Amino acid sequence: MKLKTTSAFAMSALLLGTSAMAQTKAPEPDYTLAYNVGVTTDYRFRGMAQTSTNPALQGGIDFTHKSGIYLGTWVSNVSWLKDYAGATEGSLELDLYGGYKGEISKDFTYDLGLITYQYPSNNAPTNANTTEIYGALTYGLVTAKYSYSTGNFIANPNSSGSAYLEVAANFDLGNGFTLTPHVGRQTISNVTAPFSNAGDCTDYSLTLAKDFGNGLAATVAASGTNANKIFYTDSKNKYLGDSVLVVGLKYSF
Repeated sequence: MKLKTTSAFAMSALLLGTSAMAQTKAPEPDYTLAYNVGVTTDYRFRGMAQTSTNPALQGGIDFTHKSGIYLGTWVSNVSWLKDYAGATEGSLELDLYGGYKGEISKDFTYDLGLITYQYPSNNAPTNANTTEIYGALTYGLVTAKYSYSTGNFIANPNSSGSAYLEVAANFDLGNGFTLTPHVGRQTISNVTAPFSNAGDCTDYSLTLAKDFGNGLAATVAASGTNANKIFYTDSKNKYLGDSVLVVGLKYSF
């Protein structure tokens, strides 16, 4: 009888202690501010080489509010402005974006936002600066996203209304490994003869990522496209949509 009473008292004390710990759990912060810096052997945007298959140094800052609102910026060196778009100035990409993420139901979320790709000092015949609105739905492991340009798309004249539809999945393999298959379809409006519809293409990739902890992560991605070789070959005779293996390293803090 004494043992039973002692056990009950111990259990009661344990429950009370657990309850107290739960009540003193730190509240969710109103916002978070995160930074990242990384390198990649070949910067690819929707399957297309942005650095003429050369390495890139990249970094960003992200602000996230607990309400679901987020803002961010990201930068990378690029060379396609000079090698492909006919510019004599401009070797930097600066992205500015913001949006809102919310939940429809358990495991079903949405993301609505706007992003602008800015290329400071670029003097391409058609200004390369591009703005898109986007919407995404995620259910479980799968995300589908649609992006729509509100003006000219990436130095293509009269290309307002260009669009990109993509689908990706994220598989947790354990031990910090994730596997992400991805496929996307880019359409560019009003590409004229002799290249009618030549800007339209499909890209696909398979990315293996490893999280080493403490903010350090590495990726290896196999990427390819069915892009028109004439339309997507630069002044150095490099085909920007070729199949490639891309290795990246990123540190987040």
